[in-house]
Amino acid sequence: MRLSIDAMGGDHAPSIVIEGMARALKEFPNVFFLLFGKEASLTPLLKKHDLFRFKDRFEVHNTDEVITADMKPTVAIRRSKNSSLRLAIEAVHKKDADAVISAGNTGAFMGLSKLILKTIPGIDRPAIAALIPALNGSHTLMLDLGANAEYAPSHLTQFALMAQIFSEDVLKRNNPSIGLLNIGAENPKGNIAIQTTAQVLRESSWIKNFQGFIEGDDLLVGKFDIIVTDGFTGNVALKTMEGTYRFMQSALKEHFSASLRTKLGYLISRPAFKGLKTAYDPRKYNGAVFLGLNSPAIKSHGGTDAEGFYYALRVAVNTVENNVNTHIVKGIAHLDTLNAAESRTLKSDDKL
Repeated sequence: MRLSIDAMGGDHAPSIVIEGMARALKEFPNVFFLLFGKEASLTPLLKKHDLFRFKDRFEVHNTDEVITADMKPTVAIRRSKNSSLRLAIEAVHKKDADAVISAGNTGAFMGLSKLILKTIPGIDRPAIAALIPALNGSHTLMLDLGANAEYAPSHLTQFALMAQIFSEDVLKRNNPSIGLLNIGAENPKGNIAIQTTAQVLRESSWIKNFQGFIEGDDLLVGKFDIIVTDGFTGNVALKTMEGTYRFMQSALKEHFSASLRTKLGYLISRPAFKGLKTAYDPRKYNGAVFLGLNSPAIKSHGGTDAEGFYYALRVAVNTVENNVNTHIVKGIAHLDTLNAAESRTLKSDDKL
């Protein structure tokens, strides 16, 4: 397996990229890494982590151009000919690598991936899919987390089908349950697009286990295996969850340090808090897949550390190993049926 890495993407690149790769080199002996970035910056880090002993397991492709986090996607696409991100994606297009990973500019990454790798025939738009933690000790696959601010019911039905395939093939879940994010769990709730999507998913013989609507306060309870939504809502929900995690960390620290009594209380509760932090560490859920492209592209959180980047590399390995794209290509044969059902619903249901 060959993985292409944008070594300069992310708030703390390239140090976290090299450190994360160092762990992956030891854990995945059959993976070869292609690093795209500034060789002058990468070489000292490779030496620091003693990685030249694995010199037959990676290669460095020097480039001095970097797409910054604040660069507009349209500008990045026009001016990115020799950037680390673009060259990393092109390596996959040229079949030099099986997947690409970056912690860089999400909009530029998605835009360049669509331009270079293109979407699978039959898929209108890719979706960003990632795992979120659940109270039952499991996790939920959620999409779209930011790729599509505007959408049609056909996009959501495509997301549901791709997520179902990913859950079965990568997460090894039999008959995964699917929920549609809405402003209420009751059937009459939601706008016409949500209502239409729900009706199509209910009637489809290809979507195996659609369970209805889910509200925002149930996102983390593990009610469904898959949660489908549009990119605008999904991104707001994801950032809200991340912000809540940070808020609770700060609030607990503030309250436990308020007095001698609370400090003693913390010492007694410390094992429980340590276990809680380990179980729900956001870094373990790092690595979002751009579902719907012709080749795997994995987005790491821009602010992640080396541990989080390592988990993004794990997602890439699992995605390639399980031939997710091949299964999606086979699965989209059903999309004509789903789209036809959507058209009938929009024309016939006077209540929407």
